[in-house]
Amino acid sequence: MGIEEFARQVKEASIKLAAMSADQKNRALAQIARSLIDREDEIIKANREDLIRSERENLPEPLLKRLKFDQPKIADVVDGINSLIELEDPVGKTLLSTELDEGLELYKVTCPIGVIGVIFESRPDALVQISTLCLKSGNCVLLKGGSEAMETNRILADVIIKATEEAGIPANWLKLMETRAEVSEMLKMDEYIDLIIPRGSNEFVRYIMDNSRIPVLGHADGICHCYVDEGANPEMAARIVVDSKTQYVAVCNATETLLVHEKAAPGFLPVLKDALDKKQVALTGCPKAQEIIAVAPATEADWGTEYLDYKLSVKVVSDLDEAVNHINTYGSGHTDSIITGSKDNAARFMALVDSGNVFWNCSTRFSDGFRYGFGAEVGISTNKIHARGPVGLEGLVIYKYKVIGNGHIVAEYSNRVKTFKHKKMEKDFPF
Repeated sequence: MGIEEFARQVKEASIKLAAMSADQKNRALAQIARSLIDREDEIIKANREDLIRSERENLPEPLLKRLKFDQPKIADVVDGINSLIELEDPVGKTLLSTELDEGLELYKVTCPIGVIGVIFESRPDALVQISTLCLKSGNCVLLKGGSEAMETNRILADVIIKATEEAGIPANWLKLMETRAEVSEMLKMDEYIDLIIPRGSNEFVRYIMDNSRIPVLGHADGICHCYVDEGANPEMAARIVVDSKTQYVAVCNATETLLVHEKAAPGFLPVLKDALDKKQVALTGCPKAQEIIAVAPATEADWGTEYLDYKLSVKVVSDLDEAVNHINTYGSGHTDSIITGSKDNAARFMALVDSGNVFWNCSTRFSDGFRYGFGAEVGISTNKIHARGPVGLEGLVIYKYKVIGNGHIVAEYSNRVKTFKHKKMEKDFPF
């Protein structure tokens, strides 16, 4: 079966899935969670095959870490599904209600987007998170994971498809693609696919954006910053920076550049370097940083590089405005944090930094759908339309306008027989 037929079947299923109740979707999610536990041994065996092959192909260590899908990770995704079940259904929420005239009412009501194509990296847990978020929000999905996770993705897709069929979810709501050729074909199918969410390298995301008429939601790079302001608590700042960089280096919300106020730098940078040395983090720095600590010289390219590794670039800045300008010049609009004791400086930073996530006195690693209470995420968007930041349930619905009348016709208003009231109502759509 070709990809076009896949897409057509998924589109047909999307009409049925959009009408399913919250209870039906939650029962299906619960069945997925049970099935993941029941088939745990199969999943781990498939993942072991992927790991052995990827080690043989010299996949970098950070990517091998992302690829591993063992019992603790299965337990984590099951916990995530159970949390997702507890969340309010995002479909059918009334966003606006207006009495246009007596007996003529307008409602703005959330609804699924339809069919979503998601192309993601080597993390098998992403497949579960994406699938379950799409299901909860009433969306069908075409999935393409990294080839290094082929066996794991196959078994996970099989688990999810069989579990949801048992729970009465329409067949063909989820399809797994496996080849690059299928992705290229998918990009042409705006007739069937409503949104594409790519998760991968900058080059890959740019390729998707440049080669499809389908709307694309996502981010290319995760070039995130921590800025240590004048007067910041050094201990707090060190804890936050170390966590932002090293808690998990191979993710898009890990900090890649540290900015330090010139008055804070002499006391702070030596302490931080000792802490990062213990984590085996390689540092590059600007000339001012090099005067304070022993680091390799940073190049212009370093400021715009997403390392996804134990490496951090350091720049000493004269003030908050220089930090903001640096972030807005070199950052990717993902996540940036200020560490400061000044509420005024924090407010200024959070207002001026043009990113989807801006933080005060906390790690950039908090930029995550699960940590935000969204029930995980399909990705993080740096777009400025529809959804921004971690894209959870609310980012997977759109809305439609629904009007209820009683024989009303426009001619009566055009002829001024009747006039509009446009009166705001506090009323949910009645069905």
